[in-house]
Amino acid sequence: QVQLVESGGGLVQPGGSLRLSCAASGSVFSIYAMGWYRQAVGKQRELVAGITRFGSRNYADSVKGRFTISRDNAKKTVYLQMNSLKPEDTAVYYCNADLSGDFRGFGSWGQGTQVTVSS
Repeated sequence: QVQLVESGGGLVQPGGSLRLSCAASGSVFSIYAMGWYRQAVGKQRELVAGITRFGSRNYADSVKGRFTISRDNAKKTVYLQMNSLKPEDTAVYYCNADLSGDFRGFGSWGQGTQVTVSS
């Protein structure tokens, strides 16, 4: 089993950027598909971006062209670079590690990090 700790959230103005990090421990990181999910107040948790153990990426339509997911297996860390942030990106962002690679929200979760986009 893998343990996950997110960092990098905060308050940013519209149009700004943030980079989230998710550090893993406790298992072999490279075999996991890694995902970033978010949950806004009053809404369901949704997949924002995912990266398989082979490096294939997928994104929610709402963030395509603005967000980039990447992973560093040597550092056991997955990143989410978020550019051109919008108020609707405000949410708690969660990191997920899943062996299946189907990004259905199973596997291990981090505690989440708050991202607030506001002027």
